[in-house]
Amino acid sequence: MRKYLEVMKITFKNELAFRFDVIFNMLFTVIKILFAYILWGAIFGSNKLVAGFTYDTMLSYYIISSFLSQIELSDGVSGEISARIRNGTFSKYMVLPAHVEAYFLVQTLGATAFYLSFDFIAALIWIFIFHIEFAFTGSLFLIVIAFVLILQGLVFMVQLNYLLGILTFKFQDIQLFLMIKNNLVAFITGALIPLALLPEVITAFMRFFPFYYVTYLPSMLLIGRNGEEAITGVLVLGGWMVVLFFLNRFLYNRLRRKYDGVGI
Repeated sequence: MRKYLEVMKITFKNELAFRFDVIFNMLFTVIKILFAYILWGAIFGSNKLVAGFTYDTMLSYYIISSFLSQIELSDGVSGEISARIRNGTFSKYMVLPAHVEAYFLVQTLGATAFYLSFDFIAALIWIFIFHIEFAFTGSLFLIVIAFVLILQGLVFMVQLNYLLGILTFKFQDIQLFLMIKNNLVAFITGALIPLALLPEVITAFMRFFPFYYVTYLPSMLLIGRNGEEAITGVLVLGGWMVVLFFLNRFLYNRLRRKYDGVGI
């Protein structure tokens, strides 16, 4: 456990050297909320409710979901693994006294811990500048479950990106997989629009898959909605994490035999 904490600490300190990344990350959070502010201001117009959302509730959802999207930093995992395998330097991770997947998990959590406060500040700025009546649940149960889902979602996304990364052992280029994943995830996690705006038959289908619980459900719980799905969300997302846990280990042990890179 101590070695993994050291990886987190090193990653956290490493992020201090890239101040422009911090500024860009905060700006991107603000820009996403700005687009939502303009778009939904036009959609609501004189309407008080849209799909059960008030204007302030909708903006509250976007502030929370944008914050969660920005602290999810696992995209680099697949790119790093793929690049290392292709240029023959993946051996660097194979000789570490730590499991490769666990290494990338704690590395990502270290980066997330660094950006957490900055993205939180960016979200607060919007609440005060635009005088939004921020909707936030008063239920301690929903808050706790939402934070459990957020942590599960961060771990799941690292597992998914790790899976896509190690596919480079089999495929020369995984960019197609990454492009499909990035475009689908942006939509089906509810980062673009609340899934409540979709037909019920579609959202009912999405509840069987993990992405529904990564951003959308914790955002809804934190604004006091969808409380009946809280426990189910933890169980479903936990089940998918277990599936990926065993799948990743099976594929890694099987596919790494094809790796003939040398050096670190």
